[in-house]
Amino acid sequence: MDALSEVLAICRCERAVTARFTLSGPWSLQSTGVSGAMIRMVAGRPYWMQVEDDLPFLVQPGDLVMLPHGSAHVMCSEPGLPPTPFRELIERYRGGPEEDTPFVMAWGGGGEVSTMFSTLAWFSTYCRSTVMAILPKFIHLRASDVSVGGGLAGAMHLLVDESLARRSGWKLAAARLADLLLVHILREHLESRHPHRANWLRGLTHKSIASAIALMHREPAQDWTLASLADAVHMSRSRFSALFAALVGMTPMDYLFRHRMAVAAGLLEERRMPLIEVAEHVGYTSEKAFSRAFARWAGYSPARHVQRGNGPTA
Repeated sequence: MDALSEVLAICRCERAVTARFTLSGPWSLQSTGVSGAMIRMVAGRPYWMQVEDDLPFLVQPGDLVMLPHGSAHVMCSEPGLPPTPFRELIERYRGGPEEDTPFVMAWGGGGEVSTMFSTLAWFSTYCRSTVMAILPKFIHLRASDVSVGGGLAGAMHLLVDESLARRSGWKLAAARLADLLLVHILREHLESRHPHRANWLRGLTHKSIASAIALMHREPAQDWTLASLADAVHMSRSRFSALFAALVGMTPMDYLFRHRMAVAAGLLEERRMPLIEVAEHVGYTSEKAFSRAFARWAGYSPARHVQRGNGPTA
């Protein structure tokens, strides 16, 4: 399995809800932010988007925009229009703030139409703390890129159509399709924009460091040491340690520790394993040692984490 697949193997979407908006110009909508990751694609007329205080940018038909952290944003047919709060329209069309039901909405001044396909996805604790945490406020992938125009558009349309049809099993299908969409987005983001910040995504750009990351994800219970990881990727310990830290932003052992704790957090939330099995799954031979390590990472005990139902998201 390749390194990106190893990282995303246990990164799952827990639920996803979709919508289709028919927006006729002039129109302007404002979102104060949402708790999940927002993904949007448009057909018809292009539109403008401004994320928080960043400069507005033009979104062309077929482009895909992801807001990994659900950041506040404004969308409009042209800059300078007074925005309507998105939440007001959603509650009006749905009859309340319920977020679990797909819906269709038409809005605007009756001019040229932008048809927007939208997905709001809630990902697991592991995914939020390891994947989403390092992503920028927004990712803009352009339809002019051949791979985006094909695979991503098809995945997005399938996700929205499957949800709006509400056939048997649509909730599960929507979540799994959101997983697929995330893989597409991260792959295109990694290939089209070489990461400059030190994090695991940048580490995947170097073959040996990517191999080490994949090993840690594949076998979190393995008794990895700096020496064994360096040997596995055929590097000296000093060279491996220095390069890993330069690309990923932390030592190999720190990365392994954080990965293990994020995996453990997800297992604890599932409540399917006794504590000792969770500990053993991530390389600890005693509950006491694991509990101390988990508290150092999370700021509270494993038992408290189960009660809270979530973990640190960076």
